[in-house]
Amino acid sequence: MDADTRAKLVEQYRAGEDDFRSAVAGITDAELDARPAPDEWTAREVIHHLADSEMRSAIRLRQLIAEDSPVIQGYDEAHYAKALHYQRPIGGSLDAAAAARRTSAELLAQLTPEEWNRSGTHEESGAYSVEDWLRIYASHAHDHAEQIRRARSSRG
Repeated sequence: MDADTRAKLVEQYRAGEDDFRSAVAGITDAELDARPAPDEWTAREVIHHLADSEMRSAIRLRQLIAEDSPVIQGYDEAHYAKALHYQRPIGGSLDAAAAARRTSAELLAQLTPEEWNRSGTHEESGAYSVEDWLRIYASHAHDHAEQIRRARSSRG
């Protein structure tokens, strides 16, 4: 990945928190719990998923940088949604997602060329580098912000 592409992805990653916060601003309980379709998550569930995913992604980034050839563990998102009580209040999850994202953005700003080249193996998808991590998570919060906007607008 060239430096310009990397810089754009890092900026997209940084902007994810604002996009996500904007998507949930003023959200009502009815909007939080509206299910757009039987097989889709509510905005509340998306918020908790984002927090869990962002916390996991923060650990993954640190593993890639600090460990030699780490194995990155996958997880079952649907099981997490059930087992971790995704019907609970959202405040802590909003804070957790924001903190994980901010601390990771701070870390990305410090990476050396050697650290950008570090990699491990994702147990589900194979080779997994710091740059792969960035490609995935640069859009992650934006994607879920859009998912929340769709869920909010589905409330009948």
